[in-house]
Amino acid sequence: MRRTFNILVILLAGLASCSCMKSKLEQAYNNQESRIDQYLTKYEGTNRIVRNGGANRLVLVEGQGDSLSRSGHVSFYYAGYTFSGSVSVSNLFATNHQATAEQAGWELTDAEYQLYEINLADTELIPGLKDGLFGVRAGEECEILFSGKYGFGNENFGIIPANSALLYKIWVTAVSND
Repeated sequence: MRRTFNILVILLAGLASCSCMKSKLEQAYNNQESRIDQYLTKYEGTNRIVRNGGANRLVLVEGQGDSLSRSGHVSFYYAGYTFSGSVSVSNLFATNHQATAEQAGWELTDAEYQLYEINLADTELIPGLKDGLFGVRAGEECEILFSGKYGFGNENFGIIPANSALLYKIWVTAVSND
C-alpha cells in the first residue's frame, strides 16, 4: 500500500512538472507573438499585413498576377533570422540572397545564389513559412514572421535554438498554380 502511494505521488509530481513546463512554453510563445505584433504595428497603414494561421506576412513590395494557391509552385530568394523584436545581421541563420549575404559578410547557405523552388503542397516546410507563403504573388517582397510554435518547436535546428521565433525575408520571383 505504501509502495502504491509512493508511485502515485511520483506520477502526480511528474504531471505537475509537465504542466508547468507546458505553461512556461505557452507563455514564451505568447511573448514572441506580442513582440511580432509590436513589430508589425510600426507598419500598419503603410504596408499590407496578412495573417494566416500562425504566420504574419508584412508585404513590403506588392507583387502582380495570381496569388499562390495551396498546391501552387513558387520560386524565391530568402534570408532567415531568429527574431526577438528586431532584425539584425547577427541573427541571420540562412540565405540564398546575394545582396543580403554580401551585406552581412556571410558565406551563403545555398551556394551560387540559386532560387529556392517548391510546390507548396509537396514541401515539408515548417508551418509558419508554409502559411506565410500562401497567397504571395510574383514580384512580391515580404517578411514572414511567426513564433516558435509554428517553427521548429522544441527541436534545435542547426544553429537555430529550440522554440525560436523566426522572420524570413522573401523575394518572390515566380508563382504558378498549374
